[in-house]
Amino acid sequence: MYESMLEVSAKYSLVTGFAVIGATMWFSYWASGKFTNGRVHGSAIAIMLGLFMAYLGGVFSGGQKGVVDLPLLSGIGILGGTMLRDFAIVATGFGVNIEELKRAGSAGVMALVMGIVTSFVAGVGIAAAFGYTDAVSMTTIGAGAITYIVGPVTGAAIGASSEVMALSIAAGLVKSILVMIATPFVAPYIGLNNSRTAVIFGGLMGTSSGVAAGLAATDPKLVPYGCLTAAFYTALGCLLGPSLLYIVIRGIAG
Repeated sequence: MYESMLEVSAKYSLVTGFAVIGATMWFSYWASGKFTNGRVHGSAIAIMLGLFMAYLGGVFSGGQKGVVDLPLLSGIGILGGTMLRDFAIVATGFGVNIEELKRAGSAGVMALVMGIVTSFVAGVGIAAAFGYTDAVSMTTIGAGAITYIVGPVTGAAIGASSEVMALSIAAGLVKSILVMIATPFVAPYIGLNNSRTAVIFGGLMGTSSGVAAGLAATDPKLVPYGCLTAAFYTALGCLLGPSLLYIVIRGIAG
């Protein structure tokens, strides 16, 4: 039985990868609605499950690539490779209408810049505090604090190790979960009850899944406005991370 599954998996590895990821996403969104009432977004649960599965895959196989080291799940290496990852990121950036951002006004643009810079500085500070003092590591972990997508994209572009990129993903995931959980509780105190503040909030926080879930738990009508600037946040972070931000950190750290 196992040999038959292994043969089919090897022959149709990409299809197998889609099936496993699809099942994981279905379970994650089901768990999100069933146990958290949507407060923890399904994508965050899926990422945690993926990291856990990668750990188990490494333990059982003794390899270095997580579940990809298991012959039955080798197709996930194609689905999760850099080509499809970067394609998804670029598609996200091109899918946003620039005219919509203009309508958000200068406040939305300022929120974007402030959100990226403050998250990056916080991530760099934490990286340095834990002993990652080289420019590549600090930039990658700082980019991960922007979002868990910007981190690995930046790390791959500037030559970060897989360990550092994993830390950048973890930093972004923690931020996303905190935004999801905290948004409904802090919304009354920061005036998060209209479209303008939702636009600013999305630009400051940036994590699309965190902003979407947090605003959905606060007021579903605010979700499109927050996601508007959050979508630009990821694209802008991917642009600035391996370029301007890396140059600045390299100039400081040497």
